[in-house]
Amino acid sequence: QVQLVESGGGLVQAGDSLRLSCQASGLEFTTYNMAWFLQAPGKQREFVAFISRSGNTTYYGDSVKGRFTVSRDNAKATVFLDMNTVTPDDTGIYYCAGVHWQWGVQFRPGGYAFWGQGTQVTVSS
Repeated sequence: QVQLVESGGGLVQAGDSLRLSCQASGLEFTTYNMAWFLQAPGKQREFVAFISRSGNTTYYGDSVKGRFTVSRDNAKATVFLDMNTVTPDDTGIYYCAGVHWQWGVQFRPGGYAFWGQGTQVTVSS
């Protein structure tokens, strides 16, 4: 059974930094491309960051470029999202998602097979 478990969310102030983690189990982690999505209140789930199975290729949503960094530790089957200089617009539930590498780079939620339960991030102004 595949499980993705996010952690690291919380309440922070604008300008702060935060690290989210996603622990994967039940899958061959090194064969999966991973991503982070944000679901802000009242909005659709949107793409935040993508990382390839090797970690060599990354992509970011326009709103987080230069502020967020996605990385992974394949030995620990964990993907990270380092969030810097957060703003209230970064508030919402952050979801970790995975898709087998054969499906290539995916930017839409529908392109991902597995999802975590999400972790809440709230940024106060």
